[in-house]
Amino acid sequence: MKHSDVMADQIAALPIRQDKTGKLYVLMVTSRDTGRWVMPKGWLMNGKKPWHAAEIEALEEAGAVGSISDTEIGVYHYWKRLDDGTKVRCRVTVYPMMVKKLKRRWKERKERKRHWFSPKKAAKLVEEKELSDLLKSLTKRPEDQPGMEAVLKAS
Repeated sequence: MKHSDVMADQIAALPIRQDKTGKLYVLMVTSRDTGRWVMPKGWLMNGKKPWHAAEIEALEEAGAVGSISDTEIGVYHYWKRLDDGTKVRCRVTVYPMMVKKLKRRWKERKERKRHWFSPKKAAKLVEEKELSDLLKSLTKRPEDQPGMEAVLKAS
């Protein structure tokens, strides 16, 4: 059963790093239920700015620590299956985050895998077309994307 009349808001971190040549990589995690590749994401948190909530999700789901932008890079939509089997349409606001380090021990390490991918490869792995398009936009001139200039300077 779908609740198509309801739109729920979520936030996500787009954890990135650059190698010495300037090549960009995106950190993805597996979802707990299906094991597909996704970005660290979750619900808004009371008393927290959206980008700070996204930063917390990156730490809890991927063990990623770094500098997050307060400017969204984009939005995508997907259907989330709830515990009772119903589905709700979610709008996910994405905030880019320059990863400074990855923790060896983090909250959800036993429930998820994490891996660095090129934006092009990550775009092929995700199911959501809007998210795929967002990732593809990082393959050429990522500094032109909203919120990216500041995080790239943080590297």
